[in-house]
Amino acid sequence: MRSGSRNWAKWVAAIAVGLAGCAQVHEPRPVDTPPPLQVVPVQPPGSTTPPRIPKAEPTSVRRASSVEVLVPAGQSDPPSTDVPTSAKLTERDVIESVLRQNPTLTQMRAAAEAAQARYPQVTSLDDPMVTIWTAPGSYWSDHVDAAARAELAQKLPWPGKRELRGQAALAEASAAARELEVARLDLIEAARVALADYGLAERVLAVNKESLELLALSRRNAETRVRNGLAPQQDINQANVELARQEERAVALERARKVAQARLNTLMHQPPDAALPAPPDDAPTPTDLPDVASLRAKATAARPDLKALADRIRADEATAALAEQEYKPDVEVMAAYDGFWQGTDRSLQWQIGARVNIPIQYARRDAAVAEARARVARRRAELAKLTDQIAFRVQEAAEQVRESRKVIELYEQKILPAARANVKEAQSAYMNAKVPFLNLAGAQRTLIEQRERHLEAQAELRRRWAVLDRLIGEPSDPAHGRP
Repeated sequence: MRSGSRNWAKWVAAIAVGLAGCAQVHEPRPVDTPPPLQVVPVQPPGSTTPPRIPKAEPTSVRRASSVEVLVPAGQSDPPSTDVPTSAKLTERDVIESVLRQNPTLTQMRAAAEAAQARYPQVTSLDDPMVTIWTAPGSYWSDHVDAAARAELAQKLPWPGKRELRGQAALAEASAAARELEVARLDLIEAARVALADYGLAERVLAVNKESLELLALSRRNAETRVRNGLAPQQDINQANVELARQEERAVALERARKVAQARLNTLMHQPPDAALPAPPDDAPTPTDLPDVASLRAKATAARPDLKALADRIRADEATAALAEQEYKPDVEVMAAYDGFWQGTDRSLQWQIGARVNIPIQYARRDAAVAEARARVARRRAELAKLTDQIAFRVQEAAEQVRESRKVIELYEQKILPAARANVKEAQSAYMNAKVPFLNLAGAQRTLIEQRERHLEAQAELRRRWAVLDRLIGEPSDPAHGRP
C-alpha cells in the first residue's frame, strides 16, 4: 500500500471531521441604527440596482427587563409628549408633528426596507456544496489503498433567471416605497381633518358662550318687564328653557372638543389627554378651484397608489417571464478529486462534471405560466378600475368643494345678515310689547343655529379640501393659502 495515498486519505478524513464539527452558523451583527437610505426615482424595467427607501429616524436600543424596545433617539418613553409650543396650533405644526412621530410611517418604512432586502437574496447564487466521503475499511486493508473523495459543486441557473428575479424584487421594493408615500398622504389628510374638527369645536363653543350671554340679557329684560307688569311669568320660564338648552349644547360641544383633541394627539403619537394649543383663529380663504379635468390628470400622474400598482404589474410581468424560463434547464458544475481510483495509473483521480435537470414536467410549468399571466391580467384590470374610481372621486370631491364654497357665501351674504336683523327687530318689538317673548326666543335660537351651521360649513370646506388634495396625490402646503 502506498503510504502517500494513505496519508492523503487521512487528511481528507480530518478535513471532513473539521468541517462537520467546527462549522459555525453566521449570526447577523446587531444593528442599532438603520442604514442611511434616500428616495430615488423608480427603476426602469431591466435595472439591476435596488431602489432606495426613505431614511428612517435614528433609533436607540432601550432595555426594559428582558425586552428590547426600539424607540426614536432622544425619546425616553413612548408615547412622546412633543406637542407644538406655539400660541396657536397651526396646520403646519400638526402635519410636521404627525409625520415626525406617528408610528404608521415607521411601520411602512420597515416594510419598504424589508422589501428592498429581498433583491440580494433572489439574485445571489446558491451556496456551493462541498462533498467529502471515504471508505473506512480501506484504511486497514492490505489489498487496496486508502480511499476518499472530495467534491465541489456549484448550481448555475439558466442565464436570465436571476435577472428576472431581481426585476421582480426591484418592482416590489418600489411598490413598497410608494405605499410609504400613500401612508404619508393618508396621515396628512387625517391631520387636516382632525384639526378642522378641533377648530370647529372651539369656535362653536365660543358661539355658545356668546349665545348664553345674549340669552342671559334677554332673561334680565324679561324679568324687568315681568316686575313692571308688562309681561307674563311665562317669558322668564321660556328664557330659562332657552338657557338650559344652550347649556346642554355646551356639554355636547365640550365632549366634541375633547374627542377632537384626542384624535389629534393620537395622530401625533401623544397621550389622548395631552394639552394642545388653541386652533387657528379663523379659516384661511382657499384659492380658486382648478379645472376638474386638470385635477383628474394630476391625480393620474401623481397618485402613489397608482404608481405602486404599476410597479406590482412590472413585478408580475417579471414573474411571468421567469415562469416561461423554467422550461430551460439549470446546470450544476462540479470538480472532484477521487481517491477511490486504485492501481499504478492514478491520472483519473481529478474529475470534472455537470448535472442538468431535464424540464419535462410540462403540466407544472404550463400551470405556473398560466397563473403568472392571470396575475398580470388581474393587476392590469385592477389598475384600470382604480384609475376610474380616482377620476370619479376627484370629480365628486371637486363638486363638494364648490358646494361648500357656495354654501358659505350664502350664509355670509344672506342667511346670517337676515338672522341678525331678525333678532334685532324681535328685541325692539318685544321691548315695545309688539310681540311675545316666544318670537324673540325663536329669532335668537335661529341665529345661534345659523351661526353654528356657518362654522360647520367652513370646517366642512376644510375637510373637503383635505380630501381633494389627498385624491390628487399632492396635499397643499399650508403656507400657500390652501386650507
